[in-house]
Amino acid sequence: MGEVNPTRVLVLGLGNVLLQDEGLGVKALNRLVEQYHLPDNVRMVDGGTLGMHLFSYLDGCTHLLILDAVETDSPPGTSARIEGPDLEQTLSRKLSMHQAGVPELLAVGRLVGNLPAQVVVCGLQPETVEWGLDLSPTIAGQMDRLVDLTIEELRRWGVPMERISSEA
Repeated sequence: MGEVNPTRVLVLGLGNVLLQDEGLGVKALNRLVEQYHLPDNVRMVDGGTLGMHLFSYLDGCTHLLILDAVETDSPPGTSARIEGPDLEQTLSRKLSMHQAGVPELLAVGRLVGNLPAQVVVCGLQPETVEWGLDLSPTIAGQMDRLVDLTIEELRRWGVPMERISSEA
């Protein structure tokens, strides 16, 4: 009998892609989907600016990885991995309206016993959240680093992440 993997991972890319660096979580998620084979126990969701509307996605999920722009008072492009007690404090420092729902989402999940055992945020300190579709050059230059951090986290959770071969 093969071993059953009870790990159910949800990767949420958050942000508003109309506000330059604010959309970096969604863009990192898209890069992961394009470049990696995703095992069956991993669900990738473009959460955009949905906040509390994402609650149903927590069902049955054991591990939650959030990709987002995070305010850490660091130089633009600085990567961050946040978990535990620092999580809600960091997320309460809102960059935009979409983040208004994320701490509440986690609080309600905890209240009803639906919060995954592991919750981690991987992100970057944004440079600008002005109107625009493109990431700032600083953040664009750090996207591979954010994807690498995400892959490291997923592998730490026992998820085999294999790059899609570029050969035909």
